[in-house]
Amino acid sequence: MKIPPLFPAPFPVLTVSGAAGAKANSSSLAVKIRRLTVPFTRGLGRLVRWRHPFVKTAFLLPVLVLAACRAEAGLAFNFTPTGNAQADAGFAAAGARWSSLFSDDITVNINAGFSALGPGILGSASSTDAFYYYSDIRNALLSDGTSANDSTATGHLQPSPALRLEINRTSNNPNGANSATPYLDSNGNDNNTKINLTTANAKALGLMAGNNAAVDANITFSSSFLWDFNPGDGITAGSFDFVGVATHEIGHALGFISGVDVLDYNGSGYPDSDFTYVTPLDLFRYSSLSVANNALDWTADNRTKFFSLDGGATSLATFSTGLNYGDGRQASHWKDNLGLGIMDPTAGNGELLAISANDITGFDVIGYDLVSMPEPATFGVIAGVALLGIGAGGRMRRRQGAEA
Repeated sequence: MKIPPLFPAPFPVLTVSGAAGAKANSSSLAVKIRRLTVPFTRGLGRLVRWRHPFVKTAFLLPVLVLAACRAEAGLAFNFTPTGNAQADAGFAAAGARWSSLFSDDITVNINAGFSALGPGILGSASSTDAFYYYSDIRNALLSDGTSANDSTATGHLQPSPALRLEINRTSNNPNGANSATPYLDSNGNDNNTKINLTTANAKALGLMAGNNAAVDANITFSSSFLWDFNPGDGITAGSFDFVGVATHEIGHALGFISGVDVLDYNGSGYPDSDFTYVTPLDLFRYSSLSVANNALDWTADNRTKFFSLDGGATSLATFSTGLNYGDGRQASHWKDNLGLGIMDPTAGNGELLAISANDITGFDVIGYDLVSMPEPATFGVIAGVALLGIGAGGRMRRRQGAEA
């Protein structure tokens, strides 16, 4: 069987609100497609790649165990020390936010640190990825379901073994090579039958051992910005919410990614069968066109793409549509400037970032198990996490009288 290709890596980045969409290592765009030489094995098809273009090998450093690691089963994190005690505590606090929401008995291993990043980039996440057949992912989602949203989502998954996709910008586009015009791809090729997900997400779905010690992600913070490490009293004007940004980047490691970013970066010269990067989150990505054709929307363009659990009948939130061919923000995020959640693509200085009901629903339906909590309509502040309803802006700042 043909082996999934390894594309230049469009790893997710969080940018400064109002800044132009920053390209993550734009030099990687010139790198030619590289084909893996490891056979794809059904059910055990872990073809590991890094989203970060300059990370070449996986290795473990001494780890800082999350202070909130539980005595009983639950979601836990191992972070490498950053050399900054405030940052280490901030990562632990960010991990504790996710641990307070999801009960999966897994450990996520993350290398953390600081570096000079591109202009306007606050942080970036690069994850170790795994490839599985869609039929295996679909079965895992069905087996893993625990919530009402899981029931709705799995009840509307496309039948296996192959997905129907709206796609564009491929060399075999029937509207013309590399055309921006979408077309229905339902021929059962590799990109219709394989799913790409982070290893943390694979652990949550029971496809990998929950205690696998390999690195699941690298998270890098920019050393060029002022950080506020204490969100408890708001965020100082001119500074950025470190715990909030860490929460966002961990979210990418947990699986909030879209393979549309791969198409957006590489959308010319390759047939659709090469784009084997549909993710679990993409299983809930729709447009009016894709709904009309009973398909998912996996295009790189500026048409509205939305998050739906019921086959596109109901839109819960909208997605960003692509850095190059879309709205200028990476598709691995909610739509910008709508206050949809922690997985928005930008953050402003002085802005307190918070996990929303949208975020929780997204992670729930890609394989994470909710802890017992009230229905979303009654969310307030749970386990120290400020949870905002759909459409809430989430912009909270220190009172002027409290500013130093």
